[in-house]
Amino acid sequence: MRFFKFSNESAIWRALAFGVCVAAMPLASVAEPTHAIAMYGEPALEAGFHHLPYANPDAAKGGTIRLAESGSYDSLNPWILMGNPVWPIFTQPGLLAESLMMRSIDEPFSLYGLLAESVETDPERSWVEFTLRPEARFSDGAPVTIEDVMWSYETLGTKGHPRYTGVWAKVERMEQTGPRSVRFTFNTADRELALLMGMRPILKKAQWDGKDFSQSGLMPPIGSGPYVIDKVDPGRAITFRRNPDYWGRDLPVNRGLHNFDEIRYDYYGDASAMFEAFKAGETDVWRELVAARWDRDFDFPAIRDGRVVKSEIAHQRPSGIMGLVMNTRNPIFDDWRVREALIEAFNYRFINMTLSGGKDPRITSYFSNSELAMQPGPATGREAQLLAPFASDLPPGTIEGYALPEGGERAIDRKGIRAALKLFEEAGWTVRDGQLQNAQGQPFAFEILLNQSGSAMRSSSETRQIVDIFVESLRNLGIRPQVTLLDSAQYVERTSNYQFDMTWYERGLSLSPGNEQMLYWGSAGVEKTGTKNWMGMNSPAAEAMIAEMGTAKTLEDYRAAVHALDRILTAGRFVIPVSYSKISRLAHKADLHYPEKTPLYGDWPGFMPETWWYEERN
Repeated sequence: MRFFKFSNESAIWRALAFGVCVAAMPLASVAEPTHAIAMYGEPALEAGFHHLPYANPDAAKGGTIRLAESGSYDSLNPWILMGNPVWPIFTQPGLLAESLMMRSIDEPFSLYGLLAESVETDPERSWVEFTLRPEARFSDGAPVTIEDVMWSYETLGTKGHPRYTGVWAKVERMEQTGPRSVRFTFNTADRELALLMGMRPILKKAQWDGKDFSQSGLMPPIGSGPYVIDKVDPGRAITFRRNPDYWGRDLPVNRGLHNFDEIRYDYYGDASAMFEAFKAGETDVWRELVAARWDRDFDFPAIRDGRVVKSEIAHQRPSGIMGLVMNTRNPIFDDWRVREALIEAFNYRFINMTLSGGKDPRITSYFSNSELAMQPGPATGREAQLLAPFASDLPPGTIEGYALPEGGERAIDRKGIRAALKLFEEAGWTVRDGQLQNAQGQPFAFEILLNQSGSAMRSSSETRQIVDIFVESLRNLGIRPQVTLLDSAQYVERTSNYQFDMTWYERGLSLSPGNEQMLYWGSAGVEKTGTKNWMGMNSPAAEAMIAEMGTAKTLEDYRAAVHALDRILTAGRFVIPVSYSKISRLAHKADLHYPEKTPLYGDWPGFMPETWWYEERN
C-alpha cells in the first residue's frame, strides 16, 4: 500500500483541494459529496431526513436490558482472528466502535453518514472519499481524526480478521485529501468496495501505541459509539453503559436509537440454561427458534400474569444456510455423490415433524425467502449465460435444476436409504458384513463435531436430537459416525482450523451479498484458517459469480449473478439443510417496546437493542 500525508496548513489544503484532487482525475469522474450511498439506485432517505423509518424518535430513554449469550469469552477484541471475543461489540453495529457510514436495515444496501458527514465517489466507483464530521469524538473526549481513520484501516487490513484483510488487498492507495477527508483508490473493478470502505470500525490509534493489535486480551477498546464498557466479568458477563456525553446522539441516523442506560449480557453454559434464566426473570428477551416450542412451552407464570409478552416480527431477508456441513478437505466427502447420499439419508420430513411439528419450511437454497433465490427448473437468460463456461465442471443439477429429497414420515425413509446406497455404490462404497467400505476394505468413518453450548440458531439439545436421528438412519447404511461434544472454546479452535469432518453450520445472508461471499466460499479458505469456508469448496465458477456481482451495473445483472451463485452452492451439496422461519419469535419483558414499523431485515443486527426502549406497562 502507498500512503500520503499532507500538511495541515490551510493554504496548502486550498491549493491541493482544486489543483491535485481535481486535476489528477478525468473531468467525467468528478462527483459531488452526498449524505448517503446505495449499492444500486438512490438511497431511500434524502438529505435532511429526520430519523430512520424503523426508529421511534420519541422513545423513552433510561432503564436496563438484560440479554443472554451462550458459551463464554476471553477477549474484548472481536476484530482479529485470535481469541473467543465478546461478539456484541462486533455484531451490534455502532454500539462501541462506530464506522464512517451506518447501514440502514430497511433497505437492501444503503449507507448513511455517521462519523462521516459526506461520501463521494466516481461513476465507476474506482475510488471513494469520506469527510469526517468535525464534532466526532471518542468516548474519552478526544476528537476522531483522519489519522485515527487511516491507522484503523491499515491495522485492520494487515493485522485484522480475514473479513478485513481480503478487502484491504483491493485498495491501491489510501491518502489524506483534506484536514478531515480521506480517499481510497481501488486496484480492482468492484462496485461494492465504495460501500465496504465506509463500514470499518474506527478505533483510537493512541490507545494501541506499543501494543500488538493482533493479540487478544481484555483491554476495553475506546470507541466513539453511544456506549462504553462499564463492567467486565471475564467469561460470565459484560455490561455496557450509555455515554451521557455521546457526540452523535442528535444525528438523524441516531434519533430514537440507543435508548437504554445499560445493556448487560450474561453468559450461560447452553441454551437450556438460558431459557430457564429467562423464565425465572433473570434475562429480559428470548428468541425462540422452534415453532412447536413457541406454541407449547410458553405457559409459565410470567406469561400468564402479563409480565412477559410474545412478539412475532416478520422479515424479508434470505434464509441463509443452516444444517450439517461436510468438510471436503476430508477425501471421503470430496465426491458429490457421497454428499448427495448423506443428504438422502437425512430424513428431513421426519426430523422436522419431530422437532417443530412441521410448521417451518425447509431451506431449499442459500437465498430462500428472497428474490435472490434460484428458481426451480433450468437456468435461463443471463443466469444460464454466466454458468455456461463452467458447465463441464459443475455437479449435475446446477444448470438443469436441483431439488432436495423430501424424506418420509416414518423414522426410516426406505426410499431415501435405497437412493443413498445406489449413490454410494456409484462412488465406490458398498456394504460388506454390515459396514460401508471402499474397494480397499476401509470403512466409511467420520466424526460429527458439536458445540455443547449450541449455536446462535439452535440449542445444543436440538442439534443433538437432529444428529441422533441422523446417526440412527446412517446405521441402515453400515455407517457409524463418532459424535463429539466440545466446550465453546475448543469448538471454536477446531472449526477455525477446519479440524472436523462434519459439524453444525450457520451462515446468515443479506439482501446484498458481495465481497463477503469470497470469505464464505472462496478457494483461499481451503487452506487459510479463520474463513467461513468450512466446507472447503474450491469452485472457479462460484468465484466468477462473486466477481460478476461486484462489477454488475444493473440490478438485473446483479440478481442473475446471485441466482447463479445460489445454484452452484445448493447443487454443490455441501450442507444438509434444515428448516428456517419467516418470522422471528421474541418473548420479552412487557416493559420493553419496539417501534410499530419494523425494518425490511426484521430482527437483525441494528434492531434489538438499538431500536428498543424501556417503559413501564400500565
